[in-house]
Amino acid sequence: MRTVTSLPYAVREDENVWIPVSDGVRLAARIWRPVGSDDEPVPAILEFIPYRKRDLTAVRDSIHHPYMAGHGYACVRVDIRGTGDSEGVLTDEYLERELRDAEEILAWLAAQPWSNGRAGMMGISWGGFNALQVAARRPPSLGAIAALCFSDDRYADDVHYMGGCLLSDNLSWASTMFAYTSCPPDPAVVGDRWREMWHERLEHSGLWLANWLRHQRRDEFWQHASISENYSDVRCPVLAVSGWADGYSNAVFRVLANLGAPTMGLIGPWSHKYPHLGEPGPAIGFLQELVRWWDHWLKGVDNGVMDEPRLRIYMQDTVPPSTAYQKRPGRWVGESSWPSPRIPIRRFPLERTRIAAEGEKVPREELTVESPLSVGQFAGKWCSYNAPPDLPYDQREEDGGSLVFDSDILDRRCEVLGSPVVRLVLAVTNPEAMVAVRLSDVAPDGRATRVTYGLLNLTHRTGHEMPRRLEPGQRYEVRVTLNGMAHAFPPGNRIRLSVSTSYWPLAWPPPRPVRLALYTGACHLELPVRPIKAPDEPQVSPFGEPEGTPPVPTTLLKSGEEGWTVSRDLVTYNSALHVVKDLGVVRIDDIDMQIARRVTETYGWTGDDFTSVFGDVQWRMGFVRDDWEVHTETRTKLTSTETDFHLHAQLDAYERGNRVHSRNWSIVIPRDHL
Repeated sequence: MRTVTSLPYAVREDENVWIPVSDGVRLAARIWRPVGSDDEPVPAILEFIPYRKRDLTAVRDSIHHPYMAGHGYACVRVDIRGTGDSEGVLTDEYLERELRDAEEILAWLAAQPWSNGRAGMMGISWGGFNALQVAARRPPSLGAIAALCFSDDRYADDVHYMGGCLLSDNLSWASTMFAYTSCPPDPAVVGDRWREMWHERLEHSGLWLANWLRHQRRDEFWQHASISENYSDVRCPVLAVSGWADGYSNAVFRVLANLGAPTMGLIGPWSHKYPHLGEPGPAIGFLQELVRWWDHWLKGVDNGVMDEPRLRIYMQDTVPPSTAYQKRPGRWVGESSWPSPRIPIRRFPLERTRIAAEGEKVPREELTVESPLSVGQFAGKWCSYNAPPDLPYDQREEDGGSLVFDSDILDRRCEVLGSPVVRLVLAVTNPEAMVAVRLSDVAPDGRATRVTYGLLNLTHRTGHEMPRRLEPGQRYEVRVTLNGMAHAFPPGNRIRLSVSTSYWPLAWPPPRPVRLALYTGACHLELPVRPIKAPDEPQVSPFGEPEGTPPVPTTLLKSGEEGWTVSRDLVTYNSALHVVKDLGVVRIDDIDMQIARRVTETYGWTGDDFTSVFGDVQWRMGFVRDDWEVHTETRTKLTSTETDFHLHAQLDAYERGNRVHSRNWSIVIPRDHL
């Protein structure tokens, strides 16, 4: 990334500004704005997230907020109540109080003398979610948003559930927020009240995972703040961004298809990161794109930003399977609208071991599979938050426990853009069952790179609101939609479709092993195949080089460690996936703050005992400055029987090595068609 030190406007920074909201709580904000904005007011850009502006996001914030401020904007980074230095307590994500706070912040910004009354919202992940959710509430000053790595449907396409299946990332993410909400504010900002505020958080933030597990179907809990309930609520322009290695790329396609407001989509090869910091590469000059977006919609500049194709995506070329990539080969392509009338859906019948040609008649026969719990151990993360090493590895070992269908060897390049659909006629042996479907690119040497996948809890076959148990032996026709993709299969390779009855530990398995029967002659793969080098192909303007302002200086005091280990004991049949993410100890030099973060995740099982599966996540967070030293330790463990989930958690907080708070939870939650 190119560091920019010369900007059109000189920038001033207010390290902490208190923004009052209607219930008396004060929210902590950091503001960068042009020096001359007191005399020449500018639009404001709000990023409203719970990840601690003063320390944990300080480096990232310092790269993009001063950059945009230097192009004529007041950039405002606010800690959500109960996080960072903001007062109050945070008890869940996207609550009504959070969205009301955002509206009140926007009203406060519009009233400032340095503001011209216009505003945008932006953010990645949580900040992308609430930008879209606030846009649906139509606050008067909000003129445009940029939402990255977000969802429009909190149940069907978020970290919690996928296809009605419980994701292990639900446990992982809940554990992350369990750790983050246990952290204290900085005494250098809030003063002597820091300890009182800290203990209020420790006492009342709670165990979010329990609440999420009590809502295993798409009910009012998840409908709240899901803008898919009424897309017409959003009327301001939306820049929707994600990456193929991220968990949230599907939402870009949906908002393009459903929003009536001006909407532009951008999907690159990246994981859960801003595109100017994108991994895998290539990263792009995303901040330049953001400035153009804000200039057009908040300043009325006719800069051609809306002349680009409505969807710009990175068409990825074939690569060997790897858990990490520094850069993905490919090219940028565009579509003028979505769904694109240029992309036909091609329908391929499935027969024993083979994806047949379009229109080919195939024999009718029954194919069966009962997958071992080991299918899924090379699946990687549902969402690649930090890039390496959490991407899927070679799928051949996974395929050994699956029904596998291969295409003939391709004689020409085949580019797929969109969401493949698999239509299956099936029967199962138990009332609760799931199906996992993977699409892979198989090289001539046999290596299989997963390109996309989809899950379906078969009790949710007619919808997520009212699941229904299955009748063993009865045939059902189901539709499994795979994640959106843009991938070029080269000549000489094969396309592989794999079907399994479990996908652990990416998704929690059903209560008991299930034998699945598929009936060929009625099963099909539907692929959106994009024409190659067609004369009507929209052209994408080249992106600039990634750039940003200088990051705040930091010093690495202790190196961390990273691990992703699959183990299998052939005596006890105990198996596990063990993940370590230790960021070491880093000092933020400007505020002389030392930060330590370490998380370990273990997902284990024994043989094919479906009641033996467990997830165990442990966090340690620490902050040190002079004689102020605090740290917290959290642990969350989830197990299950055939009828219930068992949740155990503990929280311990320490000040200068002395434990000052301790709490334990033990909760039983019935399984609901899961």
